[in-house]
Amino acid sequence: MSRSPSRAAPAKGAIQHPRSKLLVFVGLCLLPLGGALQMLVSGQSWLPVVAYPLASLVSFVLYWRDKQQARNQGWRTPEKVLHASELCGGWPGALLAQQRFRHKTRKLSFQVVFWGIVVLHQVFWVDHLLLGGQWLGSALGPLLE
Repeated sequence: MSRSPSRAAPAKGAIQHPRSKLLVFVGLCLLPLGGALQMLVSGQSWLPVVAYPLASLVSFVLYWRDKQQARNQGWRTPEKVLHASELCGGWPGALLAQQRFRHKTRKLSFQVVFWGIVVLHQVFWVDHLLLGGQWLGSALGPLLE
C-alpha cells in the first residue's frame, strides 16, 4: 500500500485556494459591476459605480481594524456595523478582508447574514438587468436616483 505524499501546510496567514477564491470573487462581482456600469452609461444613476468601491474600502478598513482590536483585546467593531457596510455595497471589500485577515470566517451566524447580503445584491442586479427592475428594483429605484 503506497502512501500519497503529504501536502505542506499553507503558511500562516496565507489564503488557501487563492485561484478558486479569485474566480468566485470575480464571478460574484460581475453582476454588480455590469449593472452599475449599465446604470452609469444609460444615465440612470452614478451612485452604484461610486458606492461599491467606497463602501468596499470602508468595509475592508473596518474588518482590518476589528481584527487588530481582536488581537489586542480592544474595543471591537459591532457586527451590525460590519453588516451595514456590506449592505451599502461593501460586501466585495468585506469578502476580500475576510480572506486576507482570516476574520469572521468561522462564525456561522455572521457568515449566514453576510452571504444573505451578497445574495440580496445579486438578486437586485438580476432583477435590474434581466427583468428591467420590475420586481425588487421598483421598490429600491427611488433610493438610487
